[in-house]
Amino acid sequence: EGRVEVYHDGKWGTICDDQWDDRDAEVVCRQLGLSGTPKALSWAHYGQGSGPILLDEVQCSGNELSLDQCKKSDWGQQNCDHIEDAGVSCDPFTGTEVQLCQSDAVEGTVRLAGGRSPSEGRVEVYYNGDWGTVCDDGWTDLGAQVVCRQL
Repeated sequence: EGRVEVYHDGKWGTICDDQWDDRDAEVVCRQLGLSGTPKALSWAHYGQGSGPILLDEVQCSGNELSLDQCKKSDWGQQNCDHIEDAGVSCDPFTGTEVQLCQSDAVEGTVRLAGGRSPSEGRVEVYYNGDWGTVCDDGWTDLGAQVVCRQL
């Protein structure tokens, strides 16, 4: 999971979230060879990128093998800012997580988000029906050890 970036004409850049939906996420997950439940995320959910915004108005049917086969704006033609950077989750546990999150028994469940691998990222906790972040005030290696053990 993370912000989606594409390489074009010698540069890495982001994708604007206009028209961004789960069908686009399905194509990204397929293109990356990842299984799981594809989920499109918008409004720079995984942080704002830098550099050019290379694609906008991406509209996949969901059956394409790569984003390049989807209907989209011309490369570099966009009307966005990085606050609209598109993201994707291809988390193989998403389907299970959604079912578990509807139960009161999972208050306090921990996950990592926005990392470069499943074993790193921003610490998020499920509470009262929503995922939220953990403030770093007083955060130490002991807290990190507890999270790692919980995961």
